[in-house]
Amino acid sequence: MSVELLIEQLLNGLQLGMMLFLMAAGLTLIFGVMGLINLAHGSLYMVGAFACAAVATATGSFWIGLVASIAAAAAAGALMEVVVIRRLYERDHLDQVLATFALILIFSEGTRWLFGSFPLYLNIPPLLQGAVPLPGGGRYQLYRLALIGVGGGVALGLYLLISRTRLGMRIRAGESDREMIAALGVDIRTLYTVVFALGAALAGLAGAMVGALQSVQVGMGEPALILAFVVIVIGGIGSIKGALFGAILVGVVDTMGRFLLPKVLALALPPAQAGAIGAAIASMLIYIVMALILALRPRGLFSAQA
Repeated sequence: MSVELLIEQLLNGLQLGMMLFLMAAGLTLIFGVMGLINLAHGSLYMVGAFACAAVATATGSFWIGLVASIAAAAAAGALMEVVVIRRLYERDHLDQVLATFALILIFSEGTRWLFGSFPLYLNIPPLLQGAVPLPGGGRYQLYRLALIGVGGGVALGLYLLISRTRLGMRIRAGESDREMIAALGVDIRTLYTVVFALGAALAGLAGAMVGALQSVQVGMGEPALILAFVVIVIGGIGSIKGALFGAILVGVVDTMGRFLLPKVLALALPPAQAGAIGAAIASMLIYIVMALILALRPRGLFSAQA
C-alpha cells in the first residue's frame, strides 16, 4: 500500500466529513434551538443541488449557481418553517416525524415534476479543475481540497456567529430557555425562522458542492440525512463543535474502512471473499462506532452547547 494512496483516502474521508458537517450543523442547530426532529433536512440539500445545477446550466456560471443554491435552500427552509414547522413545536416528536416525512414526499415529487426523473450534472468550475501534488508523488483533485476549505471556513464562521454576535447570543439563549428569552422581548418566531433558514442554507450549500462530484437527482438527500443524524448523535445533539468532530470522525472511519478492511482481510482470506466481507463490515462500521461512543458517552462526545 503506497503512502500517496493512503493520504488520498484520508483526504477523501476529510472531504466527506466536511460535507457531512454542513448538513449536520444545520440539523443540530434546528434541534438544539427548536427541539424539532426535521426529516426533511435532506430535501433542502436536494433543493440546493438542483438550484445550482439549473442556474449554472442557464447562466454558464457555477458560482452564480452556488449563490442560487444557498438562496433557494434558505428560502425553501424559511417557507417550510412559516407554513408547516411552526405548528409542530408544541407537538410530540412522532407528529414532527410524520409531518416532515410528508414534506420529503412533497419535495421529491415537486422536484420530479419541475426537473423530470433524469439526473442533472454539474461541471467543476475551471478555477478549481486540475490536481495538486501529494507527498510520495501522487496528485489530489483541487476541487475536493476546496470542499475541505469551505467546510473549515463555515465551521469558523459558525463559531464566530454563535460566540461573538447578538444573533448567536439569542441562539444560545434559545437553546437554554426559550420561554425566558420570549419573556424578555425577543421575537421567538423570527428567531426560529432565521435559524431554520440558516440551517437550510448550509444544507443547500453542501448539496450544490457535492453535486459537482456526483449526479444531481431526486432522493439524493436521504442517504446524506442518515449520515448527518449519525454525526449529531456521535457529536452530541445541539453542539456545533460536536457536529464538526463527529462529521470528521464519520467521514474518515467510513472512507478508511472501505479502503483498508478488504486489504486487511485479504491477508487471511481469498481476495474475492475478503472483498465481500470487508465491504459488508465497512458499511456497518460507522454504526458500530456510534454504538461504542454512546455506550461510553450517552450524550455524545460533547455536551449540547455550541
